[in-house]
Amino acid sequence: MAAEPRFPAYDPAEFSRQLAEYTQAAQTMFAEVMKAPSGAAGRGLDPLNAAPAMQEAATRLSMSPARLMQANLQLWQQHMQLWQQMAASMAAQAQGNDRSVAPVPPPIAEPEPGDRRFRHPDWQENALFDYIKQSYLITSRWLVDTMSGLEGLDAQTAKKVNFYTRQFADAFAPSNFVWTNPEVLRATYESQGRNLAQGIENFKRDMERGKGELRITMSDPDAFELGVNLATTPGKVVFQNELIQLIQFEPVTEQVHRTPIVMIPAWINKYYILDLNQKKSFIRWALGQGYTVFAVSWVNPDETLAQKTFDDYLVEGVIAALDAIEAATGEHEVSAVGYCIGGTMLAVALGYLAGIGDQRIKAATMLTAQVDFSEPGDLSVFIDEKQLDNLDQMMGDKGYLEGQAMFTTFNMLRANDLIWSFFVNNYLLGKEAKPFDLLHWNSDATRMPRRMHLFYLRQMYLHNNLVKPGVVELAGVPIDLTKVTVPVYLEACREDHIAPFRSVFKARHNFSGPVRFLLAGSGHIAGVINPPDANKYQYWRNDDEPWEVDAWLKGATEHPGSWWPDWQAWLAQHSGDMVPARKPGDGKLSVIEDAPGSFVKVRSA
Repeated sequence: MAAEPRFPAYDPAEFSRQLAEYTQAAQTMFAEVMKAPSGAAGRGLDPLNAAPAMQEAATRLSMSPARLMQANLQLWQQHMQLWQQMAASMAAQAQGNDRSVAPVPPPIAEPEPGDRRFRHPDWQENALFDYIKQSYLITSRWLVDTMSGLEGLDAQTAKKVNFYTRQFADAFAPSNFVWTNPEVLRATYESQGRNLAQGIENFKRDMERGKGELRITMSDPDAFELGVNLATTPGKVVFQNELIQLIQFEPVTEQVHRTPIVMIPAWINKYYILDLNQKKSFIRWALGQGYTVFAVSWVNPDETLAQKTFDDYLVEGVIAALDAIEAATGEHEVSAVGYCIGGTMLAVALGYLAGIGDQRIKAATMLTAQVDFSEPGDLSVFIDEKQLDNLDQMMGDKGYLEGQAMFTTFNMLRANDLIWSFFVNNYLLGKEAKPFDLLHWNSDATRMPRRMHLFYLRQMYLHNNLVKPGVVELAGVPIDLTKVTVPVYLEACREDHIAPFRSVFKARHNFSGPVRFLLAGSGHIAGVINPPDANKYQYWRNDDEPWEVDAWLKGATEHPGSWWPDWQAWLAQHSGDMVPARKPGDGKLSVIEDAPGSFVKVRSA
């Protein structure tokens, strides 16, 4: 029987038409993805202020001809080895892949673990695409190593050079182009180019969604509704002002710990990261452990709130929430949980309260939150005086930063996973994004008032003033974290690209009270939202609590599964005796509306 054709028959004329149309659109599509985030650092020919760093690197490279010659020689040698390997592989395939006759040599270059760009079998089984893949890996690694290993660059310039070289290398991966991606070629032949036509339509739709700027669809936007299949834990809004709604959740146990919990999320996203669904809700799980749980739901600010300051976010946000909780429960003392920037704000609040002699937060939990910003990771490449000045000018008209700007900036930190994979799926393969609650939340970013945001970036990221006693003054109180003596539970994630665990660990040096540090597996989101029933990942503890991070890691013990039970065991020691469960509206605060409230439903686009 004759062998089945590799690809089904197709209409050459129709295929040519589809390909021509796509070719015309492809350059525009690629250029839009390559654009700097419009709100990340303002306008101009170089909004991210990358050119000076790259020019300095080029100058340093030209001053080291011997090093450049050696690097080029190494590149040439690796490519020669690859040519030899390709010849051997083609010989093996010509022999029917009989490895006993012509064994296939080991690859010269392999993708890093977790690199999903080359998962399709043709990248390994087809000699041509295997060659394309390895040639790219060899060249891109050579480029990054050569540019990143230059001597004479200051630390910030070196970090920028490394980051933007990697961005360039990622952008020009063969997986991002029709003719060099075997999966896309197969789809193109099999559908007679309909995947490319659909990709153009997907691109046009995403441009319309972004009102002229590309907003890549990562999750089916119609698959989720707050209060229906996201943010479903029953509760009531019992307090609100211009900046927050405070949600008190319905108890699920007859008895609760006397000390209530307030959860303070980051204000650049919505609180429901802590309440994704019944199986992944940190809030619902905490209720089940016998706690009265409150959550701050930050406003999505517009022009009317453009003059709000960091002081306002402290006083009208965290401090107002503490006052409201006392009115709702009669309890003066609370435990507080801060996530990401919400954890940084919690540290600020601890310093503020210590400065006025108020000890109402009796235990603090900081999840993937930085306090010492001396090693903030790749986000620091977006923050220097030039970029902040550009950002200030850009926000001058509206008075706030669009949520899409920060969303795109964070995605750049993991461009292959959060940008280019969707570029291939949506615009090359012509597929629709699947429903994914985490990505839906990730794209539901909020705006940030100009004055508050610039203060945060300058004082924390740029100058690292939060850890300098008395340098930062908020609401008339000099912030000195060394006066904080309450117990702190400090959680970091091993693969966190936003708050690197080494940076989070540094907070141990800033507080004077007992600090329990825990390192969770996975990244900034999945490492935190890891319920025990999922039985995923792991965490590390070191009961000796050494002062330096490397010593801590060396002596740490790995534990399977979620870190949540470890946190609960710690928190229970600081949460008082058991009392009858409290329901929203039982205290001095009346119910305003049902959870999740109205603030969380205001979208930026």
